[in-house]
Amino acid sequence: MRVLGIEGTAWCASAALYDETTDETVIESDAYEPESGGIHPREAAEHMHEAIPTVVGIVLDHARETHDGDGRPVDAVAFSQGPGLGPCLRTVGTAARALAQTLDVPLVGVNHMVAHLEVGRHRSGFDSPVCLNASGANAHLLGYRNGRYRVLGETMDTGVGNAIDKFTRHVGWSHPGGPKVEAHAESGEFVDLPYVVKGMDFSFSGIMSAAKQAYDDGNSVEDVCFGLQEHIFAMLTEVAERALSLTGSDELVLGGGVGQNARLREMLETMCEERGASFYAPEPRFLRDNAGMIALLGAKMVRAGDTTEIADSAVDPNYRPDQVAVTWRDADEDVHVSPGAGETVRGAEAVVSFEDDRVEKRRIPKAYRHPALDETLRRDRTVLEARLTSQARREGVPTPVVRDLDPAESTIVFEFVGDLDLRENCTEAGVRDVGRHLAVIHDAGFVHGDPTTRNVRVESRTASDEPSADEPGRTYLIDFGLGYHTDHVEDYAMDLHVFDQSLVGTADDPDPLRDAFRAAYREASSQADAVLGRLHDVEGRGRYQ
Repeated sequence: MRVLGIEGTAWCASAALYDETTDETVIESDAYEPESGGIHPREAAEHMHEAIPTVVGIVLDHARETHDGDGRPVDAVAFSQGPGLGPCLRTVGTAARALAQTLDVPLVGVNHMVAHLEVGRHRSGFDSPVCLNASGANAHLLGYRNGRYRVLGETMDTGVGNAIDKFTRHVGWSHPGGPKVEAHAESGEFVDLPYVVKGMDFSFSGIMSAAKQAYDDGNSVEDVCFGLQEHIFAMLTEVAERALSLTGSDELVLGGGVGQNARLREMLETMCEERGASFYAPEPRFLRDNAGMIALLGAKMVRAGDTTEIADSAVDPNYRPDQVAVTWRDADEDVHVSPGAGETVRGAEAVVSFEDDRVEKRRIPKAYRHPALDETLRRDRTVLEARLTSQARREGVPTPVVRDLDPAESTIVFEFVGDLDLRENCTEAGVRDVGRHLAVIHDAGFVHGDPTTRNVRVESRTASDEPSADEPGRTYLIDFGLGYHTDHVEDYAMDLHVFDQSLVGTADDPDPLRDAFRAAYREASSQADAVLGRLHDVEGRGRYQ
């Protein structure tokens, strides 16, 4: 099978031919480069209108010259149906429909973000990896579960590439800004900037404002670029590790144009090496916006009988990856892998060792992070975890007793609680407990920061009984390292959002559990209406939601 793909979501007009038999891809691209500032939608659309016929013509000529002479030169036409800029997508959609009808072959509408994931999965040979998509307008963590790619974490404001471009426009550089930041960072030194991770979600608005201010205050552009990379890419690497820990996966693939940055790839590879995971980044031509990934996923979809009728081929600028029914994979496949039990467990941040009723948690240095940033994060999070764990206990929330604290070594000793993680026995009773516990600490003026199904411990009713949905034991909150004191409704809503996402990423049937969780929070919280109302707003901020 040979599929012709057409890509044009924002700035790069691209066409490609993917040959399934040889697993070879030919790509022809023409990128729009504004003279100044960022991408202008009207100018980008004009570029697409002029460039798409040219790149498609070159690839179609290649297809005609190289086919065996029998039948059609291509077996299907795939196109990027979204997300992206509406005017650009409409140009691509029109070209794809016309070409498919002219050649009398099936049409396939492809989600651009899923294509980034699938080209990495295909070329790596991984079974069911976690994927970090880091592109201009997006930043997602995705994992396959229950027939769809679930969003495990994402940016809550702007895409990573767009965030970097905002800084580069501030200093007068043209699009794209990423390569310019990378080049200037080579001779820079560390500048301290905000570092915002909320579970597996993250935010770039604060760091962008701080970077602009640091430049305006007289810091060299080289130093600010260095600081930007060290903070932004460490944030992405940390949330990727959190996703690996939550799912139990030991495979990570990278997608998106920002993935061309050597420092980001270095951080991700170092992190994976430290935790014994496998990492794969496709070659640069498959990282930036390209039609090769569109054609490859199109071929998989055609094989599954998943084609697009002309009447259903309207483009969708807000097309999220978790909206796509993944027809080309076995529904029984799953990114969720149960971690092995033992006397020592490695989480996303720390090594945890068990001895009788004693648990020692040590935040180990992260080689991927700049030493100054790493030392600050490990020390501050260790102190906060001990303080908030004890405060939650005083408020009546079950937590382990803190027996010892060593900030210099980033080590805490707790009592042992629970028999297993909530992830391994995710019952309605358990998630209701979590809803009530979070309501209590929010009313007391602080957040957990990372309430996932792995950071909740549950116990059986008796030591000899198996955990049961009918007879649940006590439910404990653990790992308050990302917590902090706050009286902002927004922060409380983010706590709920993080737990909600972890249910989607790990539970077999998450929807009833999500409803039970929110109902319990509403019953127990004195500010439920405000927090749940803000949660609705937070959920709408996910990219293209």
